[in-house]
Amino acid sequence: MKATLRTLVAVAAFASLAPSVSHATDGQITFTGTIKAQTCQINGNGTGSKNFTVALPPVSITSLAQGGTTAGRTAFTISLTNCSPATGNVYTHFEPSDTINTASGNLLNAEGTASNVEVGVLNNPDTSIIKLGSANENSKPVALENGAATLAYYAQYVAMGGPATAGTVKTSALYSIVYQ
Repeated sequence: MKATLRTLVAVAAFASLAPSVSHATDGQITFTGTIKAQTCQINGNGTGSKNFTVALPPVSITSLAQGGTTAGRTAFTISLTNCSPATGNVYTHFEPSDTINTASGNLLNAEGTASNVEVGVLNNPDTSIIKLGSANENSKPVALENGAATLAYYAQYVAMGGPATAGTVKTSALYSIVYQ
């Protein structure tokens, strides 16, 4: 009995040392959203798929001999058909990811062996730079006509931080089609 009493006294002593915690509810956050069916069929660069590859041409390291030079500009498209609604504007949003250099807005050479080289994406035909992953990325909207549109771009090598070295270039970008 004495042992049980000592145990109870010890537990009570420890409990009295525990800090008291209190809290009050200050507000409520409500999250809402809408899940829609796919609104367009996507055909990336004539492949018939939303996932596709843009093959940049082989270029010489002399064409990328100093930081800021570009080479190998290659056109590609994202075609949309059967869009609902059939009118309005659409553009491509290039999602932020770990393959993007947030300072330059270019794609890092994430899986290739060449160094000092990134891949830049531009609007076609005006060749204005798209700063990938940025809220102000500059991807140009295109009007839907009869439920269809073609979003045209260029990709190119960009020497960064000095002359590019010989090797391979492989990177990727995640994208979403945004309807206005």
